[in-house]
Amino acid sequence: MDIAEDIRALQLDSADDNGVMDMEESKVQEVDDVVKMEEVVEESGNSNPVQMDSTEKMQEVPVHESNEAESDHAEPANRKRHLNVVFIGHVDAGKSTIGGQILFLSGQVDDRTIQKYEKEAKDKSRDSWYMAYIMDTNEEERAKGKTVEVGRAHFETQTTRFTILDAPGHKSYVPNMISGASQADIGVLVISARKGEFETGFEKGGQTREHVMLAKTLGVTKLLVVVNKMDEPTVNWSKERYDEIESKMNPFLKSSNYNVKKDVKFLPISGLLGTNIKVRVDKSVCPWWSGPSLFEAMDSIEGPPRDPQGPLRIPIIDKFKDMGTVIMGKIESGTIREGDAVILMPNKANVKVVAIYIDENKVKYAEPGENLRVRLSGVEEEDILPGFVLSSIARPIAAVNEFDAQLHIHELVENAIFTAGYKAILHIHSIVEECEIVDLLQQIDLKTKKPMKKKPLFVKSGAVVICRIQVNNLICVEKFSDFTQLGRFTLRTEGKTVAVGKVTAFPSAA
Repeated sequence: MDIAEDIRALQLDSADDNGVMDMEESKVQEVDDVVKMEEVVEESGNSNPVQMDSTEKMQEVPVHESNEAESDHAEPANRKRHLNVVFIGHVDAGKSTIGGQILFLSGQVDDRTIQKYEKEAKDKSRDSWYMAYIMDTNEEERAKGKTVEVGRAHFETQTTRFTILDAPGHKSYVPNMISGASQADIGVLVISARKGEFETGFEKGGQTREHVMLAKTLGVTKLLVVVNKMDEPTVNWSKERYDEIESKMNPFLKSSNYNVKKDVKFLPISGLLGTNIKVRVDKSVCPWWSGPSLFEAMDSIEGPPRDPQGPLRIPIIDKFKDMGTVIMGKIESGTIREGDAVILMPNKANVKVVAIYIDENKVKYAEPGENLRVRLSGVEEEDILPGFVLSSIARPIAAVNEFDAQLHIHELVENAIFTAGYKAILHIHSIVEECEIVDLLQQIDLKTKKPMKKKPLFVKSGAVVICRIQVNNLICVEKFSDFTQLGRFTLRTEGKTVAVGKVTAFPSAA
């Protein structure tokens, strides 16, 4: 296998469809994912306490020193809860259009801007794309009608501040989708109701299946499934079409370990027209729907548990210069305050927090779940890489070049053998690194959930295995049992997700 080719694909050197290696159409195996494997680790006795968002897009909202108003972040009592929501789904399902419509309906974009985008889309003979232009800001995305980078925007409802992460749907940009989903608290899976489009995305090796599996693996436990394009002439708000999609999706969501009754909600919308997004759809349009609008559904979702008292953990997704060194990331654990002395891992640089920004506002401190920008002193921008982690000095994150992991192999590429020497691309929080399997330690019997006596030489698709993984550079990871978001990962090769796993031990520290 040509690892150099795989890395080039990850760097998106060629975004042209003709230059992308054709991915073998395959169904993602409908078996238990990494979450279910927790039982396996516990029973096997091996639970040893052992992003690429582009800078261009990220810097659309500049860091304003002059904005000294501490906003509603200054006093915890006045602060709305914050959730990161990632929009996922097959290409052309309407993710960017829905994101744009949300920003328009919540007052983040004015009528004049919409009219400008409408004219721009019309000039390109792409009349229906104008709402997507709000989220898809670069020329490549607008020309092709495909999201490439992870768009980022903010809006508020009555009870919640949301950060939208608009992930790419095209198979060429799955690594960017992983970057977006790794920062998310909840997911909105967008499905096109248009005749043929749902089938393409779901039944014929489309990205709907891979996105659902990756979202669950990356920690997105709550999912809103929006059935979009209900206004299409082929659909016309048909209850039969909506029910057909829900009945086909439910078994797959269950097989991907989603609790369909508790953690998944379906609702019909029209992203282009904005129907059932902010206010409930009118009975004259859709007489059979009595459920919530998208805003109401998002407001009702319970956020993940967070620990503001834990050790600081901020995986860095981007960095840039702006009156000093500024990093961007999401707080996974702990609280960061202006003036704090913290450590940047794995290069062990002692740095000071000069300023903290959430959205456009300068704040005194920030707690888990916040996407933020932090200006640091004591380190140069060129000495920071995506995947570095800002952590507390007293309890810094582990920096390792090998770790033991429990791996669930979904489907290997044709003729590949999973054995010592197998190479792939590792995605863990905001890290993307080439890795090698250096040893297979144990194979888990899927029936008994216990390790087999015989040490495996190789395993096939569908297997669960405890193995040792090595990378060339020091990376910052945690045991899954300590920090789930920093201990879960995926392995990809040749444009395909082949395995999901979780970190269980650091052998060198034993």
